[in-house]
Amino acid sequence: MRVLLLFALALTAPAQPGEWDFLSDPSVFPDVHGMLPAYLKSRAFTMLDQRREIISRISTIADLEARRQRLRERIWSYLGGQPERTALNARVAGTLDRGDYTVEKIIFESRPHFYVTANLYLPKAGKAPYPAILFPLGHELGAKAHSAWQECLAGLARRGFAALAWDPIGQGERVQFYDEDWHGSKLQGSTVEHSILGMQSLLMGTHVAQYTIWDGIRALDYLLSRKEVDPKRVGCTGNSGGGTHTAYLSALDDRIQAAAPSCYITSWRRMLESIGPQDGEQVFPFFLRDGFDYPDYLYAFGGKPFLMLTAIRDFFPIGGARATFAEAKEVFGRLGLASQVAMFEADDGHGYSKPRREAAYRWFTRWLQGKENDSPEAPLTLASEEELQCTRTGQVKTSIPDAADVFTLNLETARRLRAGRTLSAEAIRARAREVTAYETHAGPLQITSYGHLTRPACRVEKLTLQSEPGILLPALLFLPKDGPERRPAILLANGKGKAAAAPDAEALAAKGYVVLAADLRGFGETEPALDRGDYFVRNFGDYESTWNALLIGKTMPGMRAGDVTRGIDLLAARKDVDSARIFVIGRGSAATAALLAALFDGRIRSLLVEGMLSSYDSVVTERILQRNVDQMAPSALRYFDLPAVAAALAPRRVGVFNGVNPLGQELTLSRLKKEYAGLPATVEIGVRPHEQPFAAYAERFLRR
Repeated sequence: MRVLLLFALALTAPAQPGEWDFLSDPSVFPDVHGMLPAYLKSRAFTMLDQRREIISRISTIADLEARRQRLRERIWSYLGGQPERTALNARVAGTLDRGDYTVEKIIFESRPHFYVTANLYLPKAGKAPYPAILFPLGHELGAKAHSAWQECLAGLARRGFAALAWDPIGQGERVQFYDEDWHGSKLQGSTVEHSILGMQSLLMGTHVAQYTIWDGIRALDYLLSRKEVDPKRVGCTGNSGGGTHTAYLSALDDRIQAAAPSCYITSWRRMLESIGPQDGEQVFPFFLRDGFDYPDYLYAFGGKPFLMLTAIRDFFPIGGARATFAEAKEVFGRLGLASQVAMFEADDGHGYSKPRREAAYRWFTRWLQGKENDSPEAPLTLASEEELQCTRTGQVKTSIPDAADVFTLNLETARRLRAGRTLSAEAIRARAREVTAYETHAGPLQITSYGHLTRPACRVEKLTLQSEPGILLPALLFLPKDGPERRPAILLANGKGKAAAAPDAEALAAKGYVVLAADLRGFGETEPALDRGDYFVRNFGDYESTWNALLIGKTMPGMRAGDVTRGIDLLAARKDVDSARIFVIGRGSAATAALLAALFDGRIRSLLVEGMLSSYDSVVTERILQRNVDQMAPSALRYFDLPAVAAALAPRRVGVFNGVNPLGQELTLSRLKKEYAGLPATVEIGVRPHEQPFAAYAERFLRR
């Protein structure tokens, strides 16, 4: 009897936090935190396997040309098209005499009022016109004044090459988030700048790499405008981010005749197995879905001389570089072009080290000067950053009054898009399906039970629901003990997971609702094991899953909206649920998915979202975002914004409460109403006082 009494007390005792999470124990489920990454990588690997079959069929120069053209077309599509070629308005701001070469300090406009600061290294020996090297920079501090870049640029000039390097956005004299008090960026380095600008651009159907690539193309325009340069003998090389842009520019611009990217070329299979996607300029949405991999940059160069400069101990996996080289060597071998591609390995780490620089000198001397030169790199006295700067203050932003930056250029794009959006509710629904890659998953429900808890007013079932093959959603189903035979039901999704949702779910069940509190993929127990010390995670949240999804043609909000509708399938199939009264509540970072699910699924009678990103437009109109990249949908702002989605749900009711800005800060009621101005009366805007329990507030809204 005593044992039975203790058992009964255990069933009615308050639930402990760990009781709501039941799959995280490896003895119950092998790796619930690895589920989402495994799902995304499995689909990526399938796409890479399918690509291998296509590549095996390249057997003629015509096949290679078709591959080259397809990559070019797709890259320009990813970038949002080619900008207009406008006047460079180039000027020389000063010249340094460096003994056996000179350095000219150049300022030009790659777009109107978008100023680029550059250094042109010119030989003193030999006879013009010289062969030329376009030198995009990596992410190291100092930008064009960085020691390795100076070593390489001087080494090229001493060997008879004209060489042009320029500050990329976010670096050197072109910091985009410059803070005069900090005397530098507000953010943690150029890669964070690129990734924030990347998400803002992504929403508008463009790409931050459109800015960086166009800077490079216009830098080449300037280089070839110089009488000292032979336009028929042009090479391109750079390290890291400069290696990235060497690959991009060589693939897109026929004027480049020889290429040598350093510490970039690897393979997507090895990247996904190791460090994953890097900063915003280095990743294109849909790249894997469209059947591409790193070797395609070599194919897009059309069989011209291409040298892969690699480091055995680089964080870009050397195994991937070797795999890419092996594939390219085989393809070019079938076409009689094997001698045009080569790979150099140095037993060192990431950077444009002396062994790689000297390999680049040999490569360009051979292909652009028609001779062999194995002489070692000579010692160099470095110029200071101040000596090489082109502007008065060392920053475009504080030196040139009319200077534009990426943020202001994006603002103008956003304004044009906003003025042109006039879609109907049905058109918004169709476009939202497209840009979020939303899919429905038919077939029988696959539900697995993991036991139950008995609470004072309800019974709580622990279960998993298969949203689609490879994705299980841990969930808690709260079933009221008393009430009518068929009850209203709520799907409750919280960005912090079902454990955070459980108290509200229990309170709502006590009011007579059947409540399903589910971990949408990537939330709660299914959150990947993120490295909280990683600066991408600190700044952006689950950056890796977001980009892995985009690479394969999916989006996190689209997939999570599918999870919500699969939860609706579960509720609608229950005999104790009134299928005409199914509601959805989304809180925090789950709210965007809940809103989209209501747009796609007419079974949802009404919707309440709290703590949702107020609008996609706010991401573009405010400079900084934080830990919400998993809510973005490419090109959304071309067609709609989140307030328009809420309006498109009419005549169903929508409650939007306690909206947040891109930093996750709650908006005032007046600011939130301004964001949602002009919407139908079916959309209710409000701010819940935090002392008022959420469940009571939500229940009053739902029952009206």
